[in-house]
Amino acid sequence: MKSRIPTLIAALLAVSGAAQAGHGYSDSYTTRARVLSSVPIYETINEPRRECWTETVGYETRSYREGSNAGGAILGAIAGGLIGSTVGKGDGRVAAAAVGAATGAVVGDRWNKTGTRYESVPQQVERCRTHDDYRQIVTGYDVRYRFQGREYNTRLPYHPGKWLTLDVDFSVAEGRRDARWHNSRNDWDD
Repeated sequence: MKSRIPTLIAALLAVSGAAQAGHGYSDSYTTRARVLSSVPIYETINEPRRECWTETVGYETRSYREGSNAGGAILGAIAGGLIGSTVGKGDGRVAAAAVGAATGAVVGDRWNKTGTRYESVPQQVERCRTHDDYRQIVTGYDVRYRFQGREYNTRLPYHPGKWLTLDVDFSVAEGRRDARWHNSRNDWDD
């Protein structure tokens, strides 16, 4: 008999601890509440976009010579040297031939070219402009619902549908006892 008493006491303590574990300072459960209205909340955002294009703003004129080669300069130098050598006497004849060759080379080079050509080329410039692109997005919902005969409001980031799932939590309000408060199960006043 003595061996059964400690076992019985241990069992009673375990059962009383488990019974108190479920009735602590708070109890909660999950329930549903009927949604009365759900109004979307809109926010306007700007997503600017850039538009670019190419346009002609004017013409750039370029000039250059065509047909350049060394043959005209060589022939001009020979002709200028021969003409220059007929002018003057002695050392003057050599100097005149040298000046005639140089002048003939320049003249022959210019004579050989067909001329200066001018070309107008359109000048392209890229232009860009930024356009504002405003649009509205839904950022949440103002929800009105009914629970146990009372109406409540909340803001949710999603559309709740016809029913809202609530976590109901009851907890003891410490230090809030009021002398005039009546408990519906007990008829006592402090």
